Amino acid sequence: MPWSNQNGGGGPWGGGGGNQGPWGQGPNRPRGGKGGPPDLEEIIRRGQDQLKNVVPGGFNGGVFAIVGLLIVGFILINSIYTVQPDERGVEMRFGKPKDEISMPGLHYHFWPLETVEFVKITEQQQNIGGRNSGQSNAGLMLTGDQNIVNVQFSVLFSVTDPKHYLFNVENPADTLQQVAESAMREVVGRRPAQDIFRDNRQAIAADVKSTIQATMDSYGAGVSVNTVAIEDAAPPREVADAFDEVQRAEQDEDRFVEEANQYANQILGKARGQGAQIREEAAAYKGRVVKEAEGEAQRFISVYDEYSKAPDVTRKRLYLETMQGVLGKSKKVIIDEKNGQGVVPYLPLNEIRPAQSGGAQ
Repeated sequence: MPWSNQNGGGGPWGGGGGNQGPWGQGPNRPRGGKGGPPDLEEIIRRGQDQLKNVVPGGFNGGVFAIVGLLIVGFILINSIYTVQPDERGVEMRFGKPKDEISMPGLHYHFWPLETVEFVKITEQQQNIGGRNSGQSNAGLMLTGDQNIVNVQFSVLFSVTDPKHYLFNVENPADTLQQVAESAMREVVGRRPAQDIFRDNRQAIAADVKSTIQATMDSYGAGVSVNTVAIEDAAPPREVADAFDEVQRAEQDEDRFVEEANQYANQILGKARGQGAQIREEAAAYKGRVVKEAEGEAQRFISVYDEYSKAPDVTRKRLYLETMQGVLGKSKKVIIDEKNGQGVVPYLPLNEIRPAQSGGAQ
């Protein structure tokens, strides 16, 4: 206490004798009785006694033991770490990475002399382009035919070497984004706009993927590029309407050309069919005429052979056959007077009248 209660001396306020305090009461008077507040000094003294019994070496020596245990426990807590299934751990001793890679599970290292960095090795996506970037013109690129297109694409990659991924490149994600954008600009700049719009997106994506992989391998980034997907390719908003008009005109041109080709193929098919039909008919007519000529020649030869054997008989036969052919086609009837007796003459009036009426018309 800052004052002395010996020899009946008063307190700092000059109080009376005895062991009275500044308010006239003794400092050792029990105050935990009925209706009074507990004595704080008594509670502290009892706690100190209990702590002495618990801590070996007394209170003064036990503090250092408790502090030492707390420090050891804190170090143990920070020295044990867990690697998740989709992660890999890289331990560092005094900031220098170790060669071993921590696989999934529970591990121990000497903290704080050693630390650990965790890397996700599962497939990750890096979006590049207009709507996925903070800059509105991030996806604008110049094509080989001097057109401007806004390309939005994504890169799917995974980490193959965690140590290289952490320490060979300062910021692997930003580096990959810059490399991918540069590779896309290079490939698009060598091709016409029509390729990136519709015709050849897969080939462009394959070229960009190979370029990104080669560049990241040269950096030793420990990254494997799995897929490059071109999500959208459109002209800038300022010229979108004009570009749509050009696209519609090109589509109309393609449609007209297709219709013309269909009409040409139709007409050409008909013409080829008619040509084939005419050739077949000509070939048939040729064959028929040739066969008839050969038959007539053969008949003439056979008649000539018979004529050479009996000229008079053959001559008379030819005459009769000729007259039969000529008179057989004639409408006149000749009646022999000798054999025609008893034949009643007949005048076909019914046939003459229609003939006369037809001639009058």
